[in-house]
Amino acid sequence: MSATLVPSVESLSSPPLPPIAPPATPPIDPELARPPVIADVELPPPLPYRKSQEADQAPDVIEARQQELERRTGVRLAHVPHYSIDPATLRGNIERFTGVAQVPLGFAGPLRVNGEHARGDFLIPLATTEGSLVASYSRGMKVLNLAGGVSCTVQADRMQRAPVFVFDSAREARAFAGWVQEHLAEIRTVAESTSRVARLERVESYLAHRFAFLRLDYTTGDAAGQNMVGKATLAACLWICERTPTLRRFFLDSQFASEKKVSSVNTLRTRGKRVTAEATIPRAVLWDHLRATPEDMRYWYGVGSVSTHLAGAANSGLHAANAIAAIFIATGQDVANIAEASVASLYIDVTPAGDLYASVTIPSLIVATHGGGTGLATQRECLEVLGCAGAGKVNKLAEIVAGVVLAGELSLGAAIGTLEWVTAHERLGRNR
Repeated sequence: MSATLVPSVESLSSPPLPPIAPPATPPIDPELARPPVIADVELPPPLPYRKSQEADQAPDVIEARQQELERRTGVRLAHVPHYSIDPATLRGNIERFTGVAQVPLGFAGPLRVNGEHARGDFLIPLATTEGSLVASYSRGMKVLNLAGGVSCTVQADRMQRAPVFVFDSAREARAFAGWVQEHLAEIRTVAESTSRVARLERVESYLAHRFAFLRLDYTTGDAAGQNMVGKATLAACLWICERTPTLRRFFLDSQFASEKKVSSVNTLRTRGKRVTAEATIPRAVLWDHLRATPEDMRYWYGVGSVSTHLAGAANSGLHAANAIAAIFIATGQDVANIAEASVASLYIDVTPAGDLYASVTIPSLIVATHGGGTGLATQRECLEVLGCAGAGKVNKLAEIVAGVVLAGELSLGAAIGTLEWVTAHERLGRNR
């Protein structure tokens, strides 16, 4: 393929679109076409900043922001300005850096994980302000450890960008979807030319009206990959536009990828890692440490599945978001990705031997061990504690997260059934 077909990075900011004929419209009165006159509005200035990221992280600029913030609000900043991280390391992570918001950090566990990538005992960093959380997860981890550990499996891996292409008719959109599959090899070459890591695995097509929605599924190595696949997909879309004369318009993001949203398509098709954690808990261990029987646990989750359906909830478990949020904050993940990751599916059964089988599947767990916030000082230390810092560790981190989620489901489920839930929060979760 000619290299000229691959757009340069500079060209990605203004993609050439096929010409669109303007619709016929009646003439407009020139008086009505004039823009409205807006009275001058005096807006308060932002806090001091510099357009250059390097200059904006300079100590004198940071101090000026802190002082101006205190002057405008009348609040003396006794804690926000004090930190150990080097502001120069924050370029690409934040603009107008002013200080830090400290979150308490505790370590639960250890948790024994029997995964394909994570094998061994792990102390789990949980950054949270919710009392009883670390204690509850530690209790669930102890039960899993006594059962021999938790088995964790990464079942799928993909990150998407989902553009939409607009045509004059539904038949043109259908023909376009077929054309895309015929030219998948060429599209893959163009997309992958923008990255050393991104690999285009497949292109899904979904048709409605005169629109063709594509979901381009990539693997992105140890990065979460949203920005990476955005750049790759834009290059692919520009190549497609040049070869589709019937195309009227396209948008790089149609919202069909459902980024940072709960959606059925991501639950079924996966966004990030699809990972399952499972364990069989001996009856005696369950009773001795959680004061529950396998039959009690199965009955409670059966009742809960009815209420989950009635409520229209997307998660059939209890609180996957608690573990995921606490680990995300501790390890520098994009916290907004909890929206997808919190959609977990829980399954409980009693084995023929009378023990408890418990399993949780997280269909859209977006984690990274490289890039984003994972390189920040304290977040990297937490990843190092887990043995998950750097290249080749992302599936290991995904397995550990899933195991922690299952520990929390067991602990909270038993606490609700034995009426210990409220007393635990009263003892550990009240700041009086």
